[in-house]
Amino acid sequence: MTQPLTLAYDEFKTILLDRRSIRKYTEQPVSVEDIREIIDCARYAPSDTNSQTWEFIAVMNRDKIKDIEAITWEQLHRRAAEAEQRGLSKEARLLTKSFGPYATAFSDAPVLIVCLATPYNSKFRERIFDPVELVDDAVWAEEGIKSSCLASQNLMLAAHARGLATCPMTGPVLLAQDRLREYLNICPDCQINMVIALGHPAERPARLARKEIDDILTIVD
Repeated sequence: MTQPLTLAYDEFKTILLDRRSIRKYTEQPVSVEDIREIIDCARYAPSDTNSQTWEFIAVMNRDKIKDIEAITWEQLHRRAAEAEQRGLSKEARLLTKSFGPYATAFSDAPVLIVCLATPYNSKFRERIFDPVELVDDAVWAEEGIKSSCLASQNLMLAAHARGLATCPMTGPVLLAQDRLREYLNICPDCQINMVIALGHPAERPARLARKEIDDILTIVD
């Protein structure tokens, strides 16, 4: 017997509203089964022409996660030093003291998931879009990122429903994309979208305030 739709919606909304970005994790490991389950949910996200422009790397080795943290900090300090040389001392300090901890909040997580966007290809692009030069090639790179983001949201909601916690971050991508690509031997055709810390939560932050519906919604009759 199927579950009443209202009950299914209520349960889903509870999962949606209770999901938080968690930056502190217990020492309890995450199983490969857990990772496979949430990736199974991620792969059912919608994508343009079902192109499924996503791949994931799950780093479960804590030493490697620490290496990625070190790579990120190294590049952050390099950027701060360059800013200092240009007379931006205040901004350099803010970069290391304020942004740095957010950019590397994955350091204590037992798993780091690197979310990739693969090239967007479809029969429409091959047969129609490219021949008529519909848009610049850069637009197709954005299409891959869009679908990868949809899959990443599925991943985070699924993790929360499974009792796990996540925190999405783009700091390592903004600061150390080239080094990260080299370290993980990521295919040149793939874009690095974001990294997501994954583990068992050691904190339960309260919900943050959101903009009111009327502030973000315009209904056109």
